[in-house]
Parts: sequence; structure tokens; C-alpha cells
Amino acid sequence: VRNVASPYWRPWLKPEFRCLVPVSSFSEYADTKPRKTPVWFALSEERPLFAFAGIWRPWTGVRGPKRDEPVEEEHRLYAFLTTTANGIVGPVHPKAMPVLLTTPEEWRTWLEAPPDEALQLQRPLPDDEMMEVARGERRDEAA
Repeated sequence: VRNVASPYWRPWLKPEFRCLVPVSSFSEYADTKPRKTPVWFALSEERPLFAFAGIWRPWTGVRGPKRDEPVEEEHRLYAFLTTTANGIVGPVHPKAMPVLLTTPEEWRTWLEAPPDEALQLQRPLPDDEMMEVARGERRDEAA
């Protein structure tokens, strides 16, 4: 979600529809040949927990696992806000990056503050607060 001024998103920016999407890293794809290469970003090599500024909404329709019979019912869908890419993400994905929330104060503001105040968090994280941590396919030690 980039254009929060859009009439489509406006109703979902109320505190009751905001959420945190917990992450320890995220990837964007570098335009390499013959295949694009995932580039992983985190706050540090240790990959501490942070959050994307998310919104959720109810939606009624048919969804479900592909192997099982999809179900028509009310589902909860979510998206996260994006913003201008900073100097770390920009060389890989110049258009945008997720809105990263890194402190309990930011989490609380996003979840509870009036929309005008909460949307001040829709800004790129400063370059010195994150880094590229890996390139290529995911290689976590845990299975």
C-alpha cells in the first residue's frame, strides 16, 4: 500500500484495521541474468525482529488451500505499507520498500494513534539502521 490518500485505502487506515507484520528480514529481487537474484535485508546480521506497518480487512469470498476444498466465508486479508526506497534497498529495488517499524514506541503509534500521526511513520528507514545480509536463495540453518 503506497498511496494512502486513495479513497480505497482510507477506511482501512483506522486503528482498528492496523496490524503489525512481524519479520526478521525481507527480500527484493535484483535484476540479474539469467534469473533474478533475491537480496535479503535486515536490521543487522543477527536479524532481530521488527515489523511492517500493516493493515487488514475482512473479505467474503472463496479462498483456501489448493489441495483442499476452498471455502466461501469471511476471511481476513492483510497488506503492508510501502514508501520510497532508502540507499540500501534502492540499488536493488529503486521504486519502493516496506515501511519498517523497529521500536515498541513505533509499534504503539502505528496501532493506536490517529491516522495523521500514524502515517508519519510511512518513511524509509535511515540507511544506517539496516543492511543487506545475504544474496541468493534462502539458506536458513533451521529446516
